[in-house]
Amino acid sequence: MWTRSELKQRGKSAFLRNYGITVLVTLILGFLTGELSGNSISNGARDVITENDGDIMALASYVWLLIFGIGLIIALIGILVKIFIGNLIEIGAMRFYEENSSRKTSLGVILSGFRQGSYGKNVLTLFLRDLYRVLWTFLLIIPGIVKSYEYSMISYILAENPEISRRRAFEISREMMRGEKWNAFVLDLSFIGWNFLSVITFGIVGLLYSRPYLKSTWVELYKVNREKVLGNGSASIEELPGVDVDVVE
Repeated sequence: MWTRSELKQRGKSAFLRNYGITVLVTLILGFLTGELSGNSISNGARDVITENDGDIMALASYVWLLIFGIGLIIALIGILVKIFIGNLIEIGAMRFYEENSSRKTSLGVILSGFRQGSYGKNVLTLFLRDLYRVLWTFLLIIPGIVKSYEYSMISYILAENPEISRRRAFEISREMMRGEKWNAFVLDLSFIGWNFLSVITFGIVGLLYSRPYLKSTWVELYKVNREKVLGNGSASIEELPGVDVDVVE
């Protein structure tokens, strides 16, 4: 049975051993997957408009329509970037965190998702993962959170074995998180102090410390879950060969 303190200590050690590269990987991952796009354009103050200001109102309507159209285009571009680039960067980043857990790893590993020969399949797998998360969240917030944790191991599994089928990636992630979802939620909650510091420092603490620390801790959770499913026969060593096996061509 794992403890939060053990995972966080191992995650912190791996993160600090390769501090600069880990921060850079986490920053690239955040930008390309939308994790850092929490800010929105603030609405300006509205002046009181009189009955004789019809032309101004019409002009304002056109301006807001233009802004909405531009915003929609930017949002669509962002979604496409996440699906076809960001998700593959996510796989490469997860492989980086996995390798960096035991040895100092280079930045180039973040591109491994593009070099493993399973681009289309892995794009579809992570697209469906994200789609299911959204659909469950639309249904009810709590099921959406539960499913997010249930699917949380998929990108690590693909990073370790890009050839694994979509169905098995979902099955193994589900088995890994069986009985662990609440513990993983509490693990995330244990970083709430760091999140608060990130907010009051306008994200600086998050970018330079807490986010890479969290990512490095979560890969330790994955490693524990990996041993669990290998031990109980839910997955085979052929399906989860380990990052020491060179799957990057």
